[in-house]
Amino acid sequence: MLFDSFDLVSALTTLVACLVSVALLVAVSQQLWQLRWAATRDKSCKLPIPKGSMGFPLVGETFHWILQGSNFQSSRREKYGNVFKTHLLGRPLIRVTGAENIRKILMGEHHLVSAEWPRSTRMLLGPNSLTNSIGDIHRHKRKVFAKLFSQEALDTYLPKIQLVIQDTLRVWSSSPDPINVYCEAQKLTFRMAIRVLLGFRLSDEELNFLFRVFQQFVENVFSLPVDIPFSGYRRGMRARETLLKSLEKAIQEKLQNTQGKDYTDALDVLIESGKEHGNELTMQELQDGTLELIFAAYATTASASTSLIMQLLKHPNVLEKLREELRSHGILHNGCVCEGALRVDTVTTLPYLDCVIKELLRLYSPISGGYRTVQQTFELDGFQIPKGWSVLYSIRDTHDTAPVFKDVDVFDPDRFGQDRTEDKDGRFHYLPFGGGVRNCLGKQLAKLFLKTLAIELASMSRFELATRTFPKVMPVPVVHPSSELKVRFYGLDSNQNEIVTETEAMLGATV
Repeated sequence: MLFDSFDLVSALTTLVACLVSVALLVAVSQQLWQLRWAATRDKSCKLPIPKGSMGFPLVGETFHWILQGSNFQSSRREKYGNVFKTHLLGRPLIRVTGAENIRKILMGEHHLVSAEWPRSTRMLLGPNSLTNSIGDIHRHKRKVFAKLFSQEALDTYLPKIQLVIQDTLRVWSSSPDPINVYCEAQKLTFRMAIRVLLGFRLSDEELNFLFRVFQQFVENVFSLPVDIPFSGYRRGMRARETLLKSLEKAIQEKLQNTQGKDYTDALDVLIESGKEHGNELTMQELQDGTLELIFAAYATTASASTSLIMQLLKHPNVLEKLREELRSHGILHNGCVCEGALRVDTVTTLPYLDCVIKELLRLYSPISGGYRTVQQTFELDGFQIPKGWSVLYSIRDTHDTAPVFKDVDVFDPDRFGQDRTEDKDGRFHYLPFGGGVRNCLGKQLAKLFLKTLAIELASMSRFELATRTFPKVMPVPVVHPSSELKVRFYGLDSNQNEIVTETEAMLGATV
């Protein structure tokens, strides 16, 4: 018995010693990791580098960022200020909040900073994407892509967008069960990208297959760039390969079917723009451009569409005020959208609808910010921003902390009305689509889609929350509900009365 007790004590002592050794090793390696990045400061600049933590070796604070969501930025901003350092997705990073700080970054494109997304994002979107291009190549690509979102192009897209939204709302209204809004919004925006922007003639089976693969692709766009079996990066690259094969087939079929026909979608314009500039696009460039178009139209628009439905549910007075505006402008008559009433020039000049979408994008900006790489050391808030580091300017936190906005947590479309000036006091306090030479080219299309969705929601559907409470909102990788947003939709007739199916009518008669 004595020897047994001695063995137990010896084993415990050994275990404690091992644990202490591991703890010391972790502490030492973490300190060396912090010193490794502290040594990258620009010695020619007397200013210190920003405060903050670089987390653990290699992974940095990536897992903290994923798990903490919006609390990650806010907690560190409170502790370190509007400019702080961290390490995310395999790279050292300085996160920046505040209109003046962001102005310096966005206006410093091409001399202070250049655009460079995390390696996983760059590799998954492809080397020929607009996102990854810089300098003259970027300027040329922007000229080509700008035609995809011109006034003329939007006029062509709008009737098709309206039809896709109407068909989707009919499906939602015919479902006997509540729908998961975020999941269905993703399907809606994916369908819009494939059928409206690209003009692909895919069967429902092919469309559903592509959607599942694309979801896997998007889920891993912001992953640790570690190419090992079962890693998110590896899954994302496999999804990319599958998508490119399917896209090549669809592009080839489209090229054959559209010869000699009018150009009516974004892919047509992309192909023709390349020819006009004497640089016909290769299949690889068309594949990357197509994939980037789907990516741009999908995740952020699905996020904003979900937030729109949630806010209209929370604020029925906003929905009714919106209906009143549509009636007064002759768009709604007897509860439905008048045929031919929706035109781009009409939709974009509805003042209250514009306020609703602006407020939605202020409070629930889909993306958190944009990445830049520092080309030469410069100063922000009394700190040096060293050459070679990455900078992430924060859109959401700048909106949340902007002094020009009152009651920032309140959904209040009237703050953008003519009687108030909250959106006019400062250029970089409000930037849901970024700014500078890399502002979002598709912002007008995104706003047109959201406005059309709001109009159709106001006209052809009654909808109500199917759960007791609204889910919390998560900000990473885009704003989305933390759990399912379950909503029940009801079809309406032209007088805003609920459409009752034959089965429901029979059941009601027997009660």
